[in-house]
Amino acid sequence: MSLRPPVSEQDHIQGNPGAAIELVEYGDYQCPHCGHAYPIVKQLQEALGDKLKFIFRNFPLSEIHPDARLAAVAAEAASRQGKYWEMHDIIFENQEQLKKSNLLEYARQIGLDLPRFQTDLESSDLMDIVEEDFESGVRSGVNGTPTFFVDGRKYGGSWEPEAFAAFLNSRLKEA
Repeated sequence: MSLRPPVSEQDHIQGNPGAAIELVEYGDYQCPHCGHAYPIVKQLQEALGDKLKFIFRNFPLSEIHPDARLAAVAAEAASRQGKYWEMHDIIFENQEQLKKSNLLEYARQIGLDLPRFQTDLESSDLMDIVEEDFESGVRSGVNGTPTFFVDGRKYGGSWEPEAFAAFLNSRLKEA
């Protein structure tokens, strides 16, 4: 399956925009498997440096992870204040505590304007962004989290550090 839609300026992109490898993760902030993948992605980013750009798209599985949707909206709300990745990281680093009160504390810790953040948490526009990510995942063949796409193609291999790094390094040699 291929990524639908392709990565655009509307996505949250971390790393070199012109990188040789594009890694997209559809993830759920409350998913334990995504929590396991979080440090692996960080390791890959460190190892590959400017050869990798990383994109995270929201895919909250609300039926089994009741706090995932609000956590995704919180990350989008932080984005409005230029702190998307800071919120993304603090949420994954505190994945067991994603109630609204926790998210407000994380917003305070990363230096957000709290009244603005609280207003944005209720924004239907931000809920729509999360839903658009989810729908794009469905169109792209995502049925669980995390699901990775490498250079626009669904990745079906292991995302354990050694195997994933070997695959990405082989992609670099082809590029």
